[in-house]
Amino acid sequence: MHARVAAATTAALLGGAVLIVPSPHAKAGNRITTPLVVAHRGASAYAPENTLAAVDRAARLGFDWVENDVQRTRDGRLVVLHDASLARTTDVETVYPGRSPWKVKDFTAAEIARLDAGSWFGPRFAGAKVPTLREYMERVSRNHQKLVLEIKNPELYPGIERQTLRLLGDEGWLDPTHLRDRLIVQSFSADSVRTVHRLRPGITTAFLGTPPVTRLPRYAEFTDQINADHRSLSSGYVSAVHALRGPHGRMKVFAWTVDDAATARRLAGIGTDGIITNRPDVIRAALR
Repeated sequence: MHARVAAATTAALLGGAVLIVPSPHAKAGNRITTPLVVAHRGASAYAPENTLAAVDRAARLGFDWVENDVQRTRDGRLVVLHDASLARTTDVETVYPGRSPWKVKDFTAAEIARLDAGSWFGPRFAGAKVPTLREYMERVSRNHQKLVLEIKNPELYPGIERQTLRLLGDEGWLDPTHLRDRLIVQSFSADSVRTVHRLRPGITTAFLGTPPVTRLPRYAEFTDQINADHRSLSSGYVSAVHALRGPHGRMKVFAWTVDDAATARRLAGIGTDGIITNRPDVIRAALR
């Protein structure tokens, strides 16, 4: 999730002639909620993002819910990485110096497995790998955790929705128990979210962004949540989402990416249902 998305969603709001002014003291339905805390890319303030170490760190801190990003390699393997390029979080520029701009889609899974995805964060994580989605799911299952899975850059990977769902099914994540309260699939692409809902209507889905209020009923046809940049949220917007029913009941709002106590308390005060954070322990303490 990136700051530039906030500008885009703000423009969308203005373009739809809807402007909601945030109110720091507002409450949704005269109640203050205790939002669900989701560890963003694992506990990514304390371990390299989207690695097994980050998942394990979240588990040690006592957090059930983690979030990740899924992309696809040149030879069709699903891997867990946020950026379209490998450059920021691995040593790909050193290992493969002549292959700029080092896009995930241009490397095979075996080539990516050679990379160090931990040293950039700190020497104690040297040698950490970019996990495949299968490896990641096995670790999440072992830790008895729950998952917000983001399908990243679906326009680069035709058919990634079906492929991801197939792997989730193979790993036992599409049974009634997991579908009820252990899995959310999200994307910045409305088409991708709509595809997931069409292929597996039982999955809880989320759209990443802040659609204008006037368009929310259309989103309610295929998504259960609006997961938005926290800076775009107000009491009025949260209430507008809550007034609608998605495929599996009342729609919810998760906010990202929140790492400070004051913002977490404001979001709780306006009725936000979930907070996605790099520092889940900080947010948990704030909400207590």
